Amino acid sequence: MAIPRLASYPLPQPDGFPAIKVDWTPAADRAVLLIHDMQRYFVEFYGDSSPLIDQVVANIAALRAWADAQGVPVVYTAQPTDQPPADRALLNDMWGPGLTQADPALQQVVDELAPKDGDVVLTKWRYSAFHRSNLQDLMTEWRRDQLIVCGVYAHIGCLTTCTDAFMRDIQAFLIGDAVADFSEEEHRMALRYVATRCGSTLSTAQVTGAGAVVLDEAWLRAQVQPLLDADDEEPALDDNLTDFGLDSVQVMTLVGEWQKRGLPVTFADLAAQPTLQGWLDLLRARA
Repeated sequence: MAIPRLASYPLPQPDGFPAIKVDWTPAADRAVLLIHDMQRYFVEFYGDSSPLIDQVVANIAALRAWADAQGVPVVYTAQPTDQPPADRALLNDMWGPGLTQADPALQQVVDELAPKDGDVVLTKWRYSAFHRSNLQDLMTEWRRDQLIVCGVYAHIGCLTTCTDAFMRDIQAFLIGDAVADFSEEEHRMALRYVATRCGSTLSTAQVTGAGAVVLDEAWLRAQVQPLLDADDEEPALDDNLTDFGLDSVQVMTLVGEWQKRGLPVTFADLAAQPTLQGWLDLLRARA
């Protein structure tokens, strides 16, 4: 059977994550970030406008920005379009032909998370990212023993990769608000299994340290005021910042800086409501 059409659901938040059994802390000098199967083919099952996917992509982008800033290697998995029957094998029985009969363009990672120069893109053959790949060899070469996992789908490839990592003595961290699944029930099942059987379940902010930022009006004004026209008075909380000289390039600069801090926002988020109050509400909701 093929993957069904997938509905959006409320993304689990850190206060609803399961209790974890291990006392592991992700470290920039030990970790690898794995962006798992974020290909157009798998993401498009959620439809053209999915609040769930919008938030997950923003959170993965924040993890990506943190990894870049900290020198953490970034690895992608991506299934190929060319999968001979002997290679696809039992996946045909379980899921049908999949990517092999889809538009080849759907094999690409979504634009917002496209791999950069220096990233590793592994060919994905089975649920685990370790299967028929050199992921473990790369981690050994890099002297890394922690794997931070985000992407789709939580209860299939992400969970299996975390379990496989555990069996290889690699500490696995499933980022609970940076994965998506077939349903909220299956999403939470994946979090419970990893937290109690093979790894740690954390939030984006716990990895990136976004919680260390005090998201108040004074902090936000200090971020924004240097970008505004010097001759204008300070904007009120509900004033449109574009009336004070803020342009799209400056907004993109803020997005980049805030993503490095682990604040999962996008240009579209900020452009939709360009006021201090709107941004403050958004940042607090995302932190």
